[in-house]
Amino acid sequence: MDIRPEPFVPPAPVPRTRILTAPEVIWTALRNPLELWGQGAFTMPWMNTKLFKERTLVVNHPGLIRHLLVDNVSNYVMSEIRQLVLRPILRDGLLTAEGEVWKRSRKAMAPVFTPKHSRGFADQMLQKSEEFVEKYADAGPSGMVCDISVDMTELTYVILAETLFSGEIAGGTDNVSEDVDQLLHRMGRIDPADMMRAPPWVPRLTRIGGRKVLDKFRNVVAETMAMRQRRMQEMPDDVPQDFLTLLLQLVRSDDVPDGLSLDEIEDNILTFIGAGHETTARALAWTLYCVSQSPHVRQQMEDEIDRVIATGANPVEWLDQMHWVRASFEEALRLYPPAPSINREAIKADSWTSPEGETVTIDPGVTVLVMPWTLHRHEMLWDRPRAFIPERFLPENRGSINRFQYLPFGAGPRTCIGATFALQEAVIALAVLMHRFRFDMTENTRVWPVQKLTTQPRDGLPMRVSPRHRTSSAVN
Repeated sequence: MDIRPEPFVPPAPVPRTRILTAPEVIWTALRNPLELWGQGAFTMPWMNTKLFKERTLVVNHPGLIRHLLVDNVSNYVMSEIRQLVLRPILRDGLLTAEGEVWKRSRKAMAPVFTPKHSRGFADQMLQKSEEFVEKYADAGPSGMVCDISVDMTELTYVILAETLFSGEIAGGTDNVSEDVDQLLHRMGRIDPADMMRAPPWVPRLTRIGGRKVLDKFRNVVAETMAMRQRRMQEMPDDVPQDFLTLLLQLVRSDDVPDGLSLDEIEDNILTFIGAGHETTARALAWTLYCVSQSPHVRQQMEDEIDRVIATGANPVEWLDQMHWVRASFEEALRLYPPAPSINREAIKADSWTSPEGETVTIDPGVTVLVMPWTLHRHEMLWDRPRAFIPERFLPENRGSINRFQYLPFGAGPRTCIGATFALQEAVIALAVLMHRFRFDMTENTRVWPVQKLTTQPRDGLPMRVSPRHRTSSAVN
């Protein structure tokens, strides 16, 4: 067996050793913000800097992160620049809402995403993964080349449609990956007007091309809601009790004064279609890429997948039984966090003192950046931080990882509501894919991470998909 003597180090920007000029900062932020950061962001517990002429505190100390996101969370709101980027897409969706709107939305959606409820989606996740993997059934011994970044976007979309909307999303899956890519490329990045904090009504030239696809997504959501409302009126006893029905039952009225408006429901559905499945899709693609370059990891995963599936274990149990699969996914989340930055802004003056006696003061209006991109690669916190080492997340090792040094799903009250859902989905999808097929890089694949709204491969991830000499379905 070909075992790599050293762990695979996937490509990523090398920390800068000089300070960028203002034009360079603007150009890099527009092209790929991941390339902005210098050595200090990966070696210092925190540092004060100026970004786009705004005072910015970059935070990597787990204790200070806990203070910001948990202990004194009420003192921090999403930064203005981040709102200028995201609100045109998601408006008052759960990701961007603040105050009472956020509280209502979070309360409304919490019952759907409890761990117990998420486990109830396992069979649907398995079914859709098995149906999807048939697209590779014609791959001969030499394999077939597919853009796995595109494929994972399509897979997570059909899983989302089935699990949360009972398959009833208006329109099909045609071009969904292209639409998502256009939405994030055009709408999900900083515009020069954002850097100058221009008001929202000032046109963002870099986003003009994204308005058409955003309108398309909005129309899909509106049609989906209308379809379900008609069904609720015409066949009230034959309505699936899923995420969509739950939200529509909570439309604000005299009987439901704390409910959501129809616009808020539309915003939250768009958030899950446009952002919720996108983050999982990117993480799945990055996992398959990293595993393809780590033969010993792939062997461990394949052996584990084959063994668990052979026992006939219910897919609801896979998350707890497939330790190598979960660990590899979590390590890919560490190296390529789908949400590479958490942006907050201080409302009032604040301070925090480290266990070593150093005090950090935060003035009102200061932008605070907690960046999984730098945190997950920080030399103070991780051994060989740039290397792909899934063993870190095996059950016997994960206890040494501080809760606030690993934030793929955020932390505190605003932690990702769908974290358990995403982990279960990822393990089931990876198990189905890797039980029947292997995924290898092609000679022409050139991998480079870029930050749009998520961390994604610049030119996609073309991979060769080859059968593992099986013709049966993943689970009989």
